[in-house]
Amino acid sequence: MISYDDFAKIDIRAGKILSAEKIEGSEKLLKLMVDFAEEAPRQIVSGISKYFPEAQILIGKTAMFVTNLEPRTIFGHESNGMLFAVSTAEGAFSLLEPDETIPPGTRAK
Repeated sequence: MISYDDFAKIDIRAGKILSAEKIEGSEKLLKLMVDFAEEAPRQIVSGISKYFPEAQILIGKTAMFVTNLEPRTIFGHESNGMLFAVSTAEGAFSLLEPDETIPPGTRAK
């Protein structure tokens, strides 16, 4: 269990995926460029390649991301956030996507 104050520290925002490409040499990683209505898009590295064999299908989707994690280098690429998704043991998978009326940068409450 965590306190509400701990939970409130997590910055969860809607981000629009501008580009998506497989990371060479990795079977599961995609490099995403994501618009959070900031000065410049952020690079997010995510292990979702097996669910999106054609990474380009992600372009234009708005999904939810944790945006205040410390940057982390994954497979030689800096990641500046974490994508929210759900999956089951049976292989079902879904991004957490807000309604299309929610603009990039909107914070979850």
